[in-house]
Amino acid sequence: MNHRNSEPKFAICMHNDDYPASLELRKIYRVVPDEPAARHRLVRIVDESGEDYLYPQTYFVPVKLPMTVQKALLLPS
Repeated sequence: MNHRNSEPKFAICMHNDDYPASLELRKIYRVVPDEPAARHRLVRIVDESGEDYLYPQTYFVPVKLPMTVQKALLLPS
């Protein structure tokens, strides 16, 4: 298994035009890998519901976070 692919990925929401109840602008969201979705320019995001759903890639900007920040974001709330 490629360790790089198993690392958590995150993205910042830059648009929420069609999903204002599900996505908060400028919030960091966890990205769930989904290659078939990516081929259709979609990204799987764990949104405000706590579940993962598909959204347009153009709504997000990927970010690389320090490991300490990643661990903090992955803690249960």
